[in-house]
Amino acid sequence: MASLVAEDVTKTFGMNGTSLTAVSHASLAIERGQFVSITGHSGSGKTTLLSILGGLSPPSSGRVLFEGTDLYARDGDALSDYRCEQVGFVFQFASLLHALTAKENLLLPARFRGAPGRGAAVEARALALLELVGLRDKADAYPAQLSGGQQRRVAIARAFMNEPALILADEPTGDLDEETEAEVMKLFRTVNEASGTTVVMVTHDAELAGEAGRRLHMHRGRLAEGLPASGPTVGAVARR
Repeated sequence: MASLVAEDVTKTFGMNGTSLTAVSHASLAIERGQFVSITGHSGSGKTTLLSILGGLSPPSSGRVLFEGTDLYARDGDALSDYRCEQVGFVFQFASLLHALTAKENLLLPARFRGAPGRGAAVEARALALLELVGLRDKADAYPAQLSGGQQRRVAIARAFMNEPALILADEPTGDLDEETEAEVMKLFRTVNEASGTTVVMVTHDAELAGEAGRRLHMHRGRLAEGLPASGPTVGAVARR
């Protein structure tokens, strides 16, 4: 059974008395442990779809199922638990809290989950994740003392802090140089393969998307399997 399923999902926004459809009748099924990329031009609906899958924005119609349960049929507390415990978010920018050190930024998700933020096991995990992204020696550094690429790696480590089943990454390499971009992509592949964590990555870069095990494409809110050059039928059910 697929771990994450979207069934005929549509998202419409009202703007100045008119409506804008950001996602149109999107359907997909993602197996546990898959590494999926979603490409598309700016405004194609990629980020909106990611927000729907992450429990951040309910669809106007259609359903999202996680492990067989209707995500948006849950009450507010249960939906918050899903976002905190099951999903790790990597946003377009690192979005670190500048008053906290790299290690303290990693400890935040554990605190939100209710784990003791200073507990030995939690702190050990934070340090192990920083080691994984090559920043163990920067644990006590503040974001202002880190390069852009280092901040992004801290943000990726933070996304894995609560051992989520699903990582949702929105343009995770958008502001990085080519060398750091390659390092970040290697990190995603390493953690995906080592832990079996499902990764869904939005990117405008078809070359980066090609490194994922499965590729989807969005055009004007419609979702299809493959990269645009492969000639998919726009709006087809994206299922593997």
